[in-house]
Amino acid sequence: MPKKTRNTIILAAGKGTRMKSKLYKVLHHVCGRTMVNHVLTQVEKTKMDNIVTIVGYGSNAVKNELGNRTKYAVQKKQLGTGDAVLQAEPILKNLDGDTMVVSGDTPLFKASTFEKLFNYHDDTHADVTIMTSKAPDPTGYGRIVRNDLGIVEKIVEQKDATKAEQAIHEINTGVYVFNNRKLFKALHQITNNNAQHEYYLTDVIQVLKQAGDNIEAYQMDDFYQSLGVNDRPALALANQVMYKRINNYFMNHGVSILDPSHTYIDVDVKIGPDTLIEPGVRIHSGTVIGKHCVIGANSEIFNCKLHDHVHVISSYLQDSEMDEYSNIGPYSHLRPKAKIGPHVHLGNFVEVKAATIGAGTKVGHLTYIGNAKLGKNINVGCGVIFCNYDGAHKHTSTVGDDSFIGSNSDLIAPVHLADHTFIAAGTNVTKDVNQYDMAIARSRQTNKPGYYKKLPYRG
Repeated sequence: MPKKTRNTIILAAGKGTRMKSKLYKVLHHVCGRTMVNHVLTQVEKTKMDNIVTIVGYGSNAVKNELGNRTKYAVQKKQLGTGDAVLQAEPILKNLDGDTMVVSGDTPLFKASTFEKLFNYHDDTHADVTIMTSKAPDPTGYGRIVRNDLGIVEKIVEQKDATKAEQAIHEINTGVYVFNNRKLFKALHQITNNNAQHEYYLTDVIQVLKQAGDNIEAYQMDDFYQSLGVNDRPALALANQVMYKRINNYFMNHGVSILDPSHTYIDVDVKIGPDTLIEPGVRIHSGTVIGKHCVIGANSEIFNCKLHDHVHVISSYLQDSEMDEYSNIGPYSHLRPKAKIGPHVHLGNFVEVKAATIGAGTKVGHLTYIGNAKLGKNINVGCGVIFCNYDGAHKHTSTVGDDSFIGSNSDLIAPVHLADHTFIAAGTNVTKDVNQYDMAIARSRQTNKPGYYKKLPYRG
């Protein structure tokens, strides 16, 4: 007996003109991941035998986004959803089993919902199962028309619906499971005799019904999972729904979020228990935050690793790492490849880029450290600048353990400061400094008697 397969077709060929964007609709982001990637990620969790993504506008960009996680079929002309699904026929037509069709602009669906749909389809021995939901405002959605016994008669698109049909609140979510062979047979029987002159996938339902096949509808509980994103307001709503979902997950796993409605955590973020997130924080995909951390108000973190007991105060962190018990801010900036050791203090208005800072080092304020390696227990005074760029190339400076760099000093790379060195305030360091030496490089002070009286603007 042939193997019964489970397959999915993801519709991602539309341009999305209502988005008013040069970016193809399914490539717009929701909580740090493109919409079509969200859909594919959830489909992958259901262990499909085949996944086919239908591409058209921006096909190369969609393929670059999804890679080899899916097979592809191209819809060369936008002739409707029925025509789009038909493009998968060369890949799927000879398979026994069932095929789910889902839109690439529905990023809020969960894998568990897809599983329930398939299970309902199997349990009812359906030839097609339509996933439906009750919409608070059904405008723009296809309506589910049932007879007096509650049996699905048809799906009517908004533009083709009568006033009575437009009043129906049960809507088509755009997700279906079909008997695979019957799907492709029926697709050859639909027409484009409608307001849009398109081949609607929904017309397959009528073809199958007329053939006496079993039509079922599975009504999901959570309408917002079915939210289709066709314009910017819908995109904003999708982000809000998913941010709420993500925040609730973390709060249920021991993370304190003081104001969830003003906290923005993307997908693919990990946060340990007993960490506190203050209002206005945004945490982007790829970030890992340990236990007992504090992320202060209005901080933004991109793809960073923060170990346990890290404290971030109103700062901006990118592609960096902070070891345990280190702290930063307020108003400081970690740029890519900054590695901050344990028990390091970075105060206000400190910027670090492509630099490592050893355990216990203190950088109080108003300092730039770029392309540098700092050892342990160093004191970096106010206004210190690591001058790493000569106009053509970046150069590296190193500072040994237990050193002291006085305020307003400039380290002009490449220079090496050995352990236990002392840099006097206001020094321009252009040469290496040996262990236990002090470097001082500034002009001797000269006082000019009576000079103030010569100034034209004196008070």
